[in-house]
Amino acid sequence: MRFIDRTFKIAFIATVTALPGLLGACQPAQPPSSEVRTSASSAGRPQDLVAEAERNGFRRTARYDEVERLCPAFERAYPQRARCVTFGTTPEGRPMLAIVASSDGVLTAEQARAKHRPVILFQGGIHAGEIDGKDGGFWALRELLEDKLVPGALAKSTAVFVPVLNIDGHERFAPNQRPNQRGPEEMGFRTTAQNLNLNRDYLKVEAPEMKAILGFFETWDPVVYVDLHTTDGAKFEHDVAVLVEPSVPAPGNLQEPATALSDAIQARLTATGHLPVSFYPAFRKSEDPASGFSKASAPPRYSQSYASLRNRIGILVETHSWRPHPQRVRSVHDFLLGLFDQARTDAAGWRKAADAGDAAGQRLGGTRVALTYKPSEASHTIEFRGYAYQKRASEISGTTWVSYDESKPEIWRVPLFDTAEPALMVDAPAAGYVVPAAHAEWIGAKLRTHGLQYQVMGAPRPRFSVGAFRADEVTPGHSFEGRTPVTVKGSWKTEMRDLPKGSLFVPIAQPRARVLLHLFEPLAPDSLVAWGFFNGAFERKEYMEDYVAEEEARKMLAANPALKSEFEARLKDPKFAADSKARLDFFYQRHPSWDERVNLIPIYRVATSPM
Repeated sequence: MRFIDRTFKIAFIATVTALPGLLGACQPAQPPSSEVRTSASSAGRPQDLVAEAERNGFRRTARYDEVERLCPAFERAYPQRARCVTFGTTPEGRPMLAIVASSDGVLTAEQARAKHRPVILFQGGIHAGEIDGKDGGFWALRELLEDKLVPGALAKSTAVFVPVLNIDGHERFAPNQRPNQRGPEEMGFRTTAQNLNLNRDYLKVEAPEMKAILGFFETWDPVVYVDLHTTDGAKFEHDVAVLVEPSVPAPGNLQEPATALSDAIQARLTATGHLPVSFYPAFRKSEDPASGFSKASAPPRYSQSYASLRNRIGILVETHSWRPHPQRVRSVHDFLLGLFDQARTDAAGWRKAADAGDAAGQRLGGTRVALTYKPSEASHTIEFRGYAYQKRASEISGTTWVSYDESKPEIWRVPLFDTAEPALMVDAPAAGYVVPAAHAEWIGAKLRTHGLQYQVMGAPRPRFSVGAFRADEVTPGHSFEGRTPVTVKGSWKTEMRDLPKGSLFVPIAQPRARVLLHLFEPLAPDSLVAWGFFNGAFERKEYMEDYVAEEEARKMLAANPALKSEFEARLKDPKFAADSKARLDFFYQRHPSWDERVNLIPIYRVATSPM
């Protein structure tokens, strides 16, 4: 980055396996362009619905102007079943386009809501060098609209396809942008024109493209959100990883249908000749295949986990970079047809489970909530299809490196840690949070982007009882995504604070309460605190000269015997005793001039509404 059940039609299997391509997991797929063109032609559809990549055997992928051509072309070809929409503009001025498809004319979000229609939103090119999703998505969407391989699939759900999310990055075209990926000949770049990685931006929401897609998410409210990638990593035979979230307990028991869907996808892909896995295939110890794998939920900076926080099914598809581009595109195509085939029977249940998750989310106030999970110590051995490899001493790096021999497939018997346990538990506030007026504008904008509700306080509330978080330790990290993240230690304690007019009250009783908890709980991995949005709170803005501190310290010791005893006790610590600054700071922090807001996070928990 980085399915077979009784509803799966024999015709689908026969048609897919008859196409030249993936007949064995180790065999590179051949381009299926001739069959696709025949299908489009036989139905009397225009030839311009066939993407350039299909015409050239998936050796090359087209520039973004092809998306601008194909999007309206789908609408012209299927005027009652497809619609081209614009949902934003990139920083470099390119239109952000999507194709909406439905066999019964449910082509607007308003129609979908009125019919309580399940929506499946799938996107390609969030990392624009990983472009399998665009090419495979166009191919699959056309076949879904032809209504032959998966008859009636778009009568049970509405498809929304974003061919490329990182459009400006897509147009940074060059060969060899991803040296650990086989094809296409040229490709886009991982990050946006602002050098932001969109698949780290889901919770903090800084990129214009992310604001646009989350607005689109809010408009369409997809019950399933699919993000199509190409993974990096070691060399092995498995061609695609499909991670379905939530994979841990979630409000409304959304985990149950998500797990069932994951199992169905694995079976369907296996039935069509693929070698899928249901976990991200990164070794637990870098460069050590024997260390095995962990199946753990990622933080909500990533698409699939963010969708899960919103009580929706999130799916991350990672085709394997060492498989040739035609084979990777086929993996995307087969996955999408299988997903929509599964939707024929299960989409209504997904919608019901999502609604139950929304209802349960509104009841989290005052409860203990797990925000993050970690793999447990339990594991079992799996057979993973890799290659023979050697660890060799390197005269280049001075360490060891792994050399894979793709001519020698072999089975690795390695541990898989696929059970999880809570890592970070928090107490959700009984009523909600208060954002002081000084931060209301910019935080309010982020809340609106996430579809979170809040109220603006029309009058001040002096001396209001709140939970306040003060950081005891603050550890800055290295620059990441243009920010300086921090790790804090501290706790919530009851204080009386003045709440100015214009402050925001953000109730916990709303469907996306878990999104709110991840934003506002300082210890959460993608909180506003963790991303460095409140670093100013950790900076001292006033000071006391050393000679003044010397004078004031003497006055304080003379007036306060208890303080003298406390100071003498601290002097027994050799580190403190040897640090002149720490000794003077001891008195400054107890002096009336000390800024009591230092290390105070300007977000408060409240047990009762201040409104």
